[in-house]
Amino acid sequence: MPPAGSRSGWTKRLALAPRCSPAERGTEVVTLAPVDTTDEAFALVNASRFGLQAGVFTHDLRTAFRAHRELEVGAVIVGDVPSYRADQMPYGGFKDSGVGREGVRAAMEDLTVERVLVLTGIPL
Repeated sequence: MPPAGSRSGWTKRLALAPRCSPAERGTEVVTLAPVDTTDEAFALVNASRFGLQAGVFTHDLRTAFRAHRELEVGAVIVGDVPSYRADQMPYGGFKDSGVGREGVRAAMEDLTVERVLVLTGIPL
């Protein structure tokens, strides 16, 4: 069997680590935590000091909209992993996941210098 971290095309073999400190993370980390209710899952997400994006797997639109309303993250991705991103969408997190946004609108704002010209008493 190939070692953990090795790739085969788009697939990467993962290693299961029951405990993993931030100092030990040298690659992608997926956190799996058993919960009994959606309330418990949302509370666990919001208790984190990070809040970049959350992936929510549900067929229930009420749960999807509730996740968007209640989760303290920069984006909620329904039906896909939280690393999903399209270039035209704003991207950025809450809490210790950073400040500011990336994306087309943020780039336009970053590259725009606002100036004012006031004309008074000049017939046009």
